[in-house]
Amino acid sequence: MNSFFYVLNGRKIKRTFFVLAAALFAIGIIYVESDNITVFSEGAPAAIYSVPTDKKVIALTFDISWGEKRAEPILNVLKDKGVQKATFFLSSPWSKSHPDIVNEIKTAGFEIGSHGHKHVNYSSLSDEEIKTQLITANSILTDLTGKEPSLLRLPNGDFDKRVLKIADSLNYKVIQWDTDSQDWKNIGVDNIVSRVVTKAHPGDIVLLHASDSVKQTHEALPIIIDELRKQGYEFVTVSDLISQADTKGKEVRDQATLQQAIDDAAGM
Repeated sequence: MNSFFYVLNGRKIKRTFFVLAAALFAIGIIYVESDNITVFSEGAPAAIYSVPTDKKVIALTFDISWGEKRAEPILNVLKDKGVQKATFFLSSPWSKSHPDIVNEIKTAGFEIGSHGHKHVNYSSLSDEEIKTQLITANSILTDLTGKEPSLLRLPNGDFDKRVLKIADSLNYKVIQWDTDSQDWKNIGVDNIVSRVVTKAHPGDIVLLHASDSVKQTHEALPIIIDELRKQGYEFVTVSDLISQADTKGKEVRDQATLQQAIDDAAGM
């Protein structure tokens, strides 16, 4: 009988150990911090990822937190393509330093939501700090647009139940997304288009960006618009979507805490 010898590299053993440790640590976090992870109880504030509807309506959303080179081309595409409804989530420091672009978004009739003040993970802040960030952003955006924002997309899409409760106390609806274009990764025009067009569904909220970090969105956007129209979609604002469906009972997916626990345990 042949003998088989399995030689394991020391580094592989170490990495395997860390992965197992990370998994066990994550399980422990879920057990100990179960009040902060994923589970949504009826009646508690929830984040909205999409809305249930049979109508072929879809919301294109754009986050802006820095830069001045990408917003204009994206606004021009929307204008050229006759898209009259979209939602922009603006960070207040950026808005304060770019009032002309904010005014252009407002004048075009697009919906404006808050993207908070500091671009940090709000789940890492104290309750008082979270409230201060949201109130500061609210004040700045209201002064610039003449209208108090009612929608909130948190920086990095990060939140926990505390953040949701505080946002709800300030009359915000927290908006996430169901389709991530991953345009911020600059994965290529074809890949950005494919991710949106193949994943789109009625009541979908699509995540796009208009900060200077995205270099291909203005090229992908015309194709996305044309392809979705071919599929029969109508472009609406997030508020339009919400008005068409009851969003209570949606699952809250708090991705931040669990992923950080895994990364920390694995030394990443």
